[in-house]
Amino acid sequence: MVLFDLFLVFFRIGLFAIGGAYSFLPLIEKDVVERYHWLTREEFLEVLGIVKIFPGAISVKFATYTGNKVAGISGAIIANIANLLSPVILVLVATYFYNQYKDLPSIKGAFSTIQVVIFAMIVAVAFQTVGVTNLMNWKNVVLIIIAFGLFMFTKIHPALIIVGAGFLGALVCR
Repeated sequence: MVLFDLFLVFFRIGLFAIGGAYSFLPLIEKDVVERYHWLTREEFLEVLGIVKIFPGAISVKFATYTGNKVAGISGAIIANIANLLSPVILVLVATYFYNQYKDLPSIKGAFSTIQVVIFAMIVAVAFQTVGVTNLMNWKNVVLIIIAFGLFMFTKIHPALIIVGAGFLGALVCR
């Protein structure tokens, strides 16, 4: 039954992970932490920090971690199949319909509105991850401004900004 639950949870996450990387985190938290209690809230945030370090899709890393914790290797495999199956099916179906109706104002409006809502959810997860009290720290505010500026106004690759922040954090020992 656990494998079936893992499949359903990560299939649903794959279905509604619109907008990419961080948009699905509230979905994962709702099911994995609150509904099934496979992870604690603290563990969820720790895993979020850990998965950011490694390359690849965050949903795959969460599916792998959660599936492995709950049901071993078979759980990791089932969670990942479910996680990847739903977007594959959606993209195949959506590609057909999008090519037929992409110029309709209602379709353009729907995609535009979804982008704004996804942005709001990403910001909310960022506040949850970093914590409002950490944002009140002037050092963190300076780091946020510098990282934002480097990302927005230079041609420095984002990976170098992240690695540089890691070295800075290691040197300063926050």
